[in-house]
Amino acid sequence: MRSSNPVFSRRGFSRDNGGYAGFDAQHQQAGTNPYATNPYAADVTTGMPQAPARADVMTMDDVVSRTAMTLGTVILTATIAWIAMPVDPANVNKSYGIAIGAALVAMVLGLVQSFKRKASPPIILAYAAFEGFFLGVLSAATSTYFGAGVVIQAVLGTMCVFASVLFAYKMRWIRVTRRFYGFVMAAAMGFMLLMVANLLFSVFAGGDGLGFRSGGLGILFGIVGVVLGACFLALDFKQVEDGITYGAPRDEAWLAAFGLTLTLVWIYLELLRLFQILSGDD
Repeated sequence: MRSSNPVFSRRGFSRDNGGYAGFDAQHQQAGTNPYATNPYAADVTTGMPQAPARADVMTMDDVVSRTAMTLGTVILTATIAWIAMPVDPANVNKSYGIAIGAALVAMVLGLVQSFKRKASPPIILAYAAFEGFFLGVLSAATSTYFGAGVVIQAVLGTMCVFASVLFAYKMRWIRVTRRFYGFVMAAAMGFMLLMVANLLFSVFAGGDGLGFRSGGLGILFGIVGVVLGACFLALDFKQVEDGITYGAPRDEAWLAAFGLTLTLVWIYLELLRLFQILSGDD
């Protein structure tokens, strides 16, 4: 189980030498489906479990509580940033500079955690704090230039996407298969490459770059970004379900919380940009 952010690769649950559910980097390298096998399923010949039951396994309560802590940290620091650092239209570059600095720190912390074999709660919570600070300044700027309604719409939209995907997943309308996993990862990679190209063109050529974040194309790519976020939520739910079923160690609930937080931040940012464009003031 790993984060849902397309910047990071995913690794499925497998059993290490100690019999614990851990991470298997070979799945990603070999191109296999991390959800295809259950190392803790009953043996087909004996009907007995392949691994003994343990007391320190991840439960849904663990995932919910850790996710509440990470999202709570994001919301708290975003609120503090919004109140403590109101965006001054006369000195907006300073606010944006601080926000970008916080975003870069959050990205570094996220990358550090993504390459660690085990979850590090301090790193995950620090990531959430810096990410929340970035979102707070960005949301304050959006409220100043586009109106508070845009921020409210993005928040409500994020909640609706989460609830809708969770309901659809529980009803088994969404089935995470090898084909689904491969399609989502390929689409996310293409999306990220286009966004990077757009950013580079805007930096070196000025203006809106290739136009992927403004006008009609901006609306189209905003919708695509939200749909991709919804797909990654489905992958997150599948990984949480597999982690509980396979007997993952309790500490890995932090990784589930980390992945869900990354995905929800992704969806919020895409919705925020989409509603900015729809407001008519790109």
